Amino acid sequence: MIDELIDRMLKGDKRAAARLITLVENDEEKAREIVKKIHPHTGNAYIVGITGPPGAGKSTLLDKLIRVAREEGKVVGVIAIDPTSPFTGGALLGDRIRMQRHSTDPGVFIRSMATRGSLGGLAKATNDAIKVLDAYGCDVIFVETVGVGQIEVDIVKTADTVVLVTIPGLGDDIQAIKAGLMEIADVFVINKADREGADATYFELNLMLDLEKERWEKRGWRPPIVETVATTMKGMRELWDAINEHRKFLEESGELDKKRRFRAEEEVKTIVSDRVARIVGKMLSDEEVSSLIDKIVEREIDPYSAADEILEKALGVKA
Repeated sequence: MIDELIDRMLKGDKRAAARLITLVENDEEKAREIVKKIHPHTGNAYIVGITGPPGAGKSTLLDKLIRVAREEGKVVGVIAIDPTSPFTGGALLGDRIRMQRHSTDPGVFIRSMATRGSLGGLAKATNDAIKVLDAYGCDVIFVETVGVGQIEVDIVKTADTVVLVTIPGLGDDIQAIKAGLMEIADVFVINKADREGADATYFELNLMLDLEKERWEKRGWRPPIVETVATTMKGMRELWDAINEHRKFLEESGELDKKRRFRAEEEVKTIVSDRVARIVGKMLSDEEVSSLIDKIVEREIDPYSAADEILEKALGVKA
């Protein structure tokens, strides 16, 4: 079944791609098989992360970005990460609710995915879903994160360009940026820039960028600040141009290759970590391992020494 789905997907079958994403999201064994088979067909899509605090208008902004990209003839993929339903484990918001106008466009593939408890703002299966859309033939893939503040840093391990969206009048918004998101943004957006306080927000962002002048000079890229009013399309072309300028910078400087190598390295680390955790989890019911836990409780051995013994038993090497 998987071979047939992959064959259909590679020929542009949207339903087959949707089915494959469902499989990588829900079945880890099948996800492994799918990724192994489609990996040679990936590496062509450009990945743009859209992140920022709740209420910043990320979905509306993305809706308009899709429109601009389609005007250039780009095949667009969208993965919208949503909060998890406590009842079904599925995404609370559906793709047709978010961007209904594009749902029937053959050149746009939109998929909502649930975080399922992930604290980094991304679903665990996001990377595999991106690979499916890449192999499917998308030129650009937008990944919109949940919008939960400063823990949303996983996007830097996934996207080539990270767009951070903020709006005027949210004091905690700027504080969240200071606390960590500032470091991951490649492009800043002040959305709803027709609101009072837009100038002050622009000033604060510029000031923070000035304070980090050495960092930007070393990187060779100072994140631009783009003011938009997504509901009226104001500034959307400028935002799309800023994303493309960043892509051009990455390609010409060699940073894009470095970013993608870093992403591959992080992905391998995550896979290995998950597998080791699974192996160790199974071992915890082992009588010998259970006795180590008892020794920790009785203060006969410390947790680090017990972990060393468990890892040596699991992997056959000293930690």
